[in-house]
Formats: sequence, structure tokens, C-alpha cells
Amino acid sequence: MNEIQINTIQSLLEAPKKIAIIGHKSPDGDSMGSCLAIKHLLDKHGHTTYVFMPDAHANYLDWLPGSTSILNYQDNQIRIEELLSEIELIFTMDFNSLNRVGDLQKVLEQKLQENIPFVMIDHHQTPDDYAVVTYSDPLMSSTSQMVYHFMECLNWDSLLDKDIATCIYTGILTDTGSFKYRNTTPTTHRVTASLMEAGADNLKINNNIFDANSENRLKLLGSALKNLRVLKEYHTAYITLTQAELNHHHYQKGDTEGFVNYALSIEGVNLAVIFIENSDEKIIKISLRSKGAFPVNQMANKHFHGGGHINAAGGRSHDNMENTLSYFQSILKHYKNDLTYE
Repeated sequence: MNEIQINTIQSLLEAPKKIAIIGHKSPDGDSMGSCLAIKHLLDKHGHTTYVFMPDAHANYLDWLPGSTSILNYQDNQIRIEELLSEIELIFTMDFNSLNRVGDLQKVLEQKLQENIPFVMIDHHQTPDDYAVVTYSDPLMSSTSQMVYHFMECLNWDSLLDKDIATCIYTGILTDTGSFKYRNTTPTTHRVTASLMEAGADNLKINNNIFDANSENRLKLLGSALKNLRVLKEYHTAYITLTQAELNHHHYQKGDTEGFVNYALSIEGVNLAVIFIENSDEKIIKISLRSKGAFPVNQMANKHFHGGGHINAAGGRSHDNMENTLSYFQSILKHYKNDLTYE
């Protein structure tokens, strides 16, 4: 953050306030980690905080310190709107546009009209300009890492404790793909070392996220891998999952997290995509991953109403699975040269 941003934040937080902390729809490890880390941090600084999510988080994140205090708008609409009527400051975490919060968008836009100040902390490209402070850095590994630097900028390092460190570590771990993505920098590793020194148990965090699979989730993974298709000409692989397959394996939110990475792990594959049918929303949810410099965020934005990072992005299709796959394969010829590299 620059000096003006730091001074503005210090002024906003000078006196105790009622603060809402908002994450994005379908909250992942970075959304949950950054929101809860900020909550613990602001609580220790004397503020009253509430964490609101547009919908429920995945079960594999239930263990995070403070997760039981989170309210999701899908199940607690009236209560959240009551609390927001008293809010004096709003932090939006890990998203750069209010269209990422689903039905909460209209409520937050109303707070903007009431001149409630917003603070954005996020690492996605091209942020919107709704906040009085926009702390944005697309080169950062995660929004959770940005929370750590936020503490440094405000000279709040002494407030770092085990709970805050655990939340930040979780966000970094998940958004760097266990420290293997391009967004992992030497600074990222120095930050995680400080988090471990503050009490973050790296072994426990890894086990809670990656080694707590249900039998149903592993069987669903088996179905996903059975549906794997490789398009060698385009250095591409994709996976499909229908609503019937999800239902058969008693799908729980978060069960498909990381499935697309199995396709990306194939030798010679530089683009991997998973297409997941959602009959409730009548969409095909799409997650894209890439190796090297191929920008899946641009592909997601141009073709699938989405966006994200260079090597990790998401989108959606409002067509059926068959037509979505046909369209996807039809556009690959335009990217063939970009996908052909060692």
C-alpha cells in the first residue's frame, strides 16, 4: 500500500467500528482465509466484525478458526441485512467487482449509495473503483498474503497470532497450489516461514485440506478421471461431470476442488478444463488451468463470461454440456500456436 492508502486506513480504523467483511461466491481457501484473518486482526484492534459470504463454504474448510461465526446470505438473508444496516465500514476480500457476490450485490450497492466506505483487498486484475482504498496487487500469490503485508504496513505485526497465521497460511497454500504455481515467490516463502513461527501448523493445515477425503469424493474423482479426454493436437485435456454423476456420488460443495489439476498433470498438456453441470443454476461451471504463459483468464473472459488469473480462471456456459463441449473444441484452433510449447 502507498502512504495515502495507509493514512486513509489508519483514519478509518482510528476509533472502534462495526465492520462487515465480505467474501466472494463459492468461497475457496483464499477467500475464507483472508476474510477470517482480517476478522481476527480487527477484533484484536477493538472493532466489532462480521463475516458474510454470498453462499455456504465447502465442508473441508469448517476447521478454520472463526468459521462458525460466518453467515452466508443464501441462508441468512434477513439477519445479514439487519446487521448491515448498522455497519460503518466494509472490507471486500479476494474479489474485484461486486458482481462476484451474487445476490449480495444489490445490498452492497445500496451501502455505497449510503456513503458507507469500502476497503478492497484483492489480487485479481483490473479492479473496479468502488472502494475508498483499493489495495490491489495481481502479482501477489493470494489475498491472504496481502493481509500479512497489510499488517506490516500498519505496523500491526505484534498482533499476529496462531489463528491469524493459520488463516493466512491456508489461503496462501490453496491459492498457490501447494506452492507450485507461478505466483509463488521468494517473498511468499518468507511470509509462510513467519506464519509457521507464529504457530501455523503446516502439517495439520495440509492434512485438513488435502487428506480428509470422503469415500464419496474419491469415487466422484474416479468418475471424473473416467471422463477425461486428451486432445493431443492442442496440448489440451478436459474433464466432464454431469449432474447425474454428482448426485450418484452424493456431491458436497467443494468435492470437485482440484480435480482439474489431474488433467493438467498429464505430460504434454498445457491447458486443462473441467466442465461441471449445475442443474439448479442451469449452467455448466467451468474451471480452467494452464502451464507457462497461456492466459486462461483471457479465454474465460472472451468465451465463458468469466475471468481470474493467468494460469487459473473460471467461467460458465448457459448452454447444455454437449453444445458447450462442441463450442470449446471449436475455439481451440484459434489458440493452437499459443498452446504448442515445451
